[in-house]
Amino acid sequence: MTLEDTGLRPEPAAAPRRRAAGDPVKALLHRHRDLCERAVDPLEIAAGLEAHGITDRTAARFRHRDVFSLAEELYARTPRGETRAVPTPAGAVTPAALRGFGLALLPGAVALGAVAARVPWAGAVAVAVTVAALVWPGRTAGGRFPGLLHLLAAAAVGWAVHRHGPALGVALALAVAPAHLAAAAFAARARRGLAGSRVLEDFAAGVRPLLLLTAAGFTAAAAGAATLAAAPLAPAVPLAALLFVTRLLLAHGAHRAPVAAALAVALVPVPAAPLAAAAGLLVHAVFALSRASAHARP
Repeated sequence: MTLEDTGLRPEPAAAPRRRAAGDPVKALLHRHRDLCERAVDPLEIAAGLEAHGITDRTAARFRHRDVFSLAEELYARTPRGETRAVPTPAGAVTPAALRGFGLALLPGAVALGAVAARVPWAGAVAVAVTVAALVWPGRTAGGRFPGLLHLLAAAAVGWAVHRHGPALGVALALAVAPAHLAAAAFAARARRGLAGSRVLEDFAAGVRPLLLLTAAGFTAAAAGAATLAAAPLAPAVPLAALLFVTRLLLAHGAHRAPVAAALAVALVPVPAAPLAAAAGLLVHAVFALSRASAHARP
């Protein structure tokens, strides 16, 4: 006896409805389609999901153990064209990397040349090239030029150079090259850490000591630059650290309000102001740069 003989009919529409209800990832894919389509690898999707507030606990609702596993499924299920851009391996020495390091050497050379030539406005030259080199990376990360931050940084450094002499400007200009190298090394190692992580909390726990170690290494380099330029260490090192952390935050797309506040604090006419500003901004960076979304490719 068949279903037709009993007068009963199959319900073909029930199965598709059950599949749709049982496929929560499909709705998530539709909601974040732009993110998934432009991602070069699952890590980009994981970072983007985290930026939208999706945590490992949230991923369990989509039947995944963590955000990384969820991102892998989204990446696999996203329709793509035949040609895809191959991402450059983290830390690879490319022509752009060499060109960037060459440009990082220019501020020190320009500042040294201006001082050696006894140019009356040597201090102003050192301030301009230093601030431009350290704050400029925020232009590509933030989508528009951070003019207010640039002006605040120039004011803080200019005020310090006015008080302590052009040697301080030279010290900060010489610190641009190690700042460039330290920032690139931090970004590459953080990216490798993201690739090896399976839980967002584990990634954050690994990035925090990396950031502190990077900041400590750059601080030592800044002290060396100040010694080489015969500049006073007390104002030179905190200011260099403040500009370095500013560079890191802007390059990784962090919010600019805390950066502006720290630069404003550095303008206070108190000897300890630059140190307080640098320490406060570093604390903020520990939290802001420990997020996976801070290390997605621009």
